[in-house]
Amino acid sequence: MSAASEIPKDYTPQSTATLASYLANVPAVSAILGGDTSDWTVFEVGDGNLNLVFIVKGPKGGVAVKQALPYVRLVGESWPLPLSRAHYEHMALTEQARLVGRLVPAIHHYDENLALIVMELLEPHIIMRRGMIATTIYPKFADDISTFMAHTLYFTSDLALTADRKKAMIGAFSGNTALCKITEDLIFTDPYRVAELNRWTSPQLDPYAARWREDGDLKVAASRLKLKFLSSAEAMLHGDLHTGSVMLTPEDTRIIDPEFAFMGPMGFDVGAVLANLLINYFSHDGYEQQPGERDQYREQVLAMAETIWTQFHGKFLDLWRGNPTGDAYPVSLFQGSEGESRLEVERQAYMDRLWVDTVGFAAAKMIRRILGLAHNIDLEWIEDKERRAICEARILTLARDMMVNTANYPAVTDITAAARSIRAEMKSY
Repeated sequence: MSAASEIPKDYTPQSTATLASYLANVPAVSAILGGDTSDWTVFEVGDGNLNLVFIVKGPKGGVAVKQALPYVRLVGESWPLPLSRAHYEHMALTEQARLVGRLVPAIHHYDENLALIVMELLEPHIIMRRGMIATTIYPKFADDISTFMAHTLYFTSDLALTADRKKAMIGAFSGNTALCKITEDLIFTDPYRVAELNRWTSPQLDPYAARWREDGDLKVAASRLKLKFLSSAEAMLHGDLHTGSVMLTPEDTRIIDPEFAFMGPMGFDVGAVLANLLINYFSHDGYEQQPGERDQYREQVLAMAETIWTQFHGKFLDLWRGNPTGDAYPVSLFQGSEGESRLEVERQAYMDRLWVDTVGFAAAKMIRRILGLAHNIDLEWIEDKERRAICEARILTLARDMMVNTANYPAVTDITAAARSIRAEMKSY
């Protein structure tokens, strides 16, 4: 079904002029805002690639409103996109709330015909990516994001679910094909070929883009990751879990925007988090007024990456040991001390395989943010193109090695050590 044919007859994109009157007819929302429409203020604040986002405030409180558009906002109407992505986002948020509670925003109202979700207004939270550019420290993030990933991934996997429930989840998310197609093309395919929407820091990185299109080893590695993304329905993924999908303060973390949610390989979510921290690590050379003035923050970013994997690894295994309720690895097969000992060996091997996936997917996410369509402000906000290109070339160098020579990175500390080494040794692009 095309994006155009699925648009309901009563679908209308909201605006600052129309949204208040719509919300006035939603009692649960108008009660949160208080007063009447004459007392409310509506701001359009969306700076993402796909959707409209509004903040509405009244005498008593405020809400955030997100509405899908029938096209990719970053590109325009020439790239149609189904409104059904709001359905999958609502479904994912509901499941995530069940599993992790206040680590996601509360939903106040959902209108399927308008592809519109009214959510808790997160204030004074900011997008994490912006805070990290400003070297803000987030002491709770590693614990919160590792909890989010461990719980959402474990409890939607075959390790926790019976086969019928797992297959039902696969069916429920199977229609989110348009969003998956964006991932499949923009992350695993376009950076390695001539694609109209690709962009990079030019002319500085022109040689990198050309080499990537001729690098057989890299293209095979990317294609293997794409195959796993296409075929491995391990758990419910957020699907776009980066520092732009986190709103937080130093005391409170919320994960937002799971419209790319589907049943896929766990390492994709975990790798996305690590990739964005590595991008941020390398980006700070583009902002320093004096060399080395951000060294302490850089090290904190790498320490955060190490802590996230270590805590995720431990929490996931604890959930498995304490909640072996799925049809995979049935408890009845591993009775007694010998059986439990053998199962524990297999649990560790499972996590080793998940780590290998995480390294590869992290590399793919790093590459796409430099040679593909959608870039990170961590790098885009570096005004000096020469300095930006150096930062990006270092990221590409590390990412290629992670993807092609994944066995060289058996631990998260091997990646952080390589990041330090590349930054120290690579002085130009």
